[in-house]
Amino acid sequence: MGTEIHTFGDASLRAAVSIKGAELVSLTQSDGTELLWNAGPEWRRHSPVLFPIVGRLPEDTATINGKSYHMTQHGFARDRVFRLSETTENGCVLELHEDEQSLAMFPFRFRLWIAYTISDGELTVRYTVRNPDENRSLHASLGAHPAFRWPLHPGDVRDEYRLVFEEAEPEPIRRVSGGLLAAAAYPTPVIGRELPLDDSLFIDDAVIFDRIRSRSVVFGQPGRCGLRLSWQAFPELGVWTKPGAPFLCIEPWHGMATPQGFSGEFRDKPGLFHLQPEEEWEACWSVKVAEF
Repeated sequence: MGTEIHTFGDASLRAAVSIKGAELVSLTQSDGTELLWNAGPEWRRHSPVLFPIVGRLPEDTATINGKSYHMTQHGFARDRVFRLSETTENGCVLELHEDEQSLAMFPFRFRLWIAYTISDGELTVRYTVRNPDENRSLHASLGAHPAFRWPLHPGDVRDEYRLVFEEAEPEPIRRVSGGLLAAAAYPTPVIGRELPLDDSLFIDDAVIFDRIRSRSVVFGQPGRCGLRLSWQAFPELGVWTKPGAPFLCIEPWHGMATPQGFSGEFRDKPGLFHLQPEEEWEACWSVKVAEF
């Protein structure tokens, strides 16, 4: 239980997804080159699902209708066993809903579906959250956290890797401090559309774009094949690694860590989506091999 893996793909790209956390655990090219981080000792995950929060709560506690609920960083979905409700040669659908354990941390009913599909050499991951409660609103966040090998290919030079954004990104970035969103904004490290990648960028944890204009980014080394990651309906983007580790996380988010100083009701926390009874929220991201 919790270790079942579904493998799928096409002639160009293959993927594997675990029912534990509905986590993508492998993404390989037709020649066998693995593109996803292997969950090595530097960080023991591949591509966790962040739900129903992104980041951390103050003292890992949410106040909901005046009552305190304990929930650790990034929420509980990444550690739960999903139901594999559909499988095909080119994808799968996994689902999760509230239960006694989740309600003790997060007292809301929910339905979460994650659909993985590979078509024409591109992996698409689509998230749907529905509020099945007939009497109350659902307040939540959701984020993706895929980690890609850095460098991607043998012979690549790690220090020459960069991100090239679809649009110029002149707006200030945000940082976390003590696990919470720092109040200060910082000058963008993006030069025009290009972010040279260096471990020093991540000494203070993730680089957070909370006013991002782009809806895609290319990751790689000039003159080599890289990856193009695109997203829809995620208003924020995080970029993160542990300095010196051979991976880079490119993370479309709806929501961020709680701002420092926030002590209100969870429903008032910045970055949530709010679903009325029977309402749904949907977002997706895609990745494919692309020329840099």
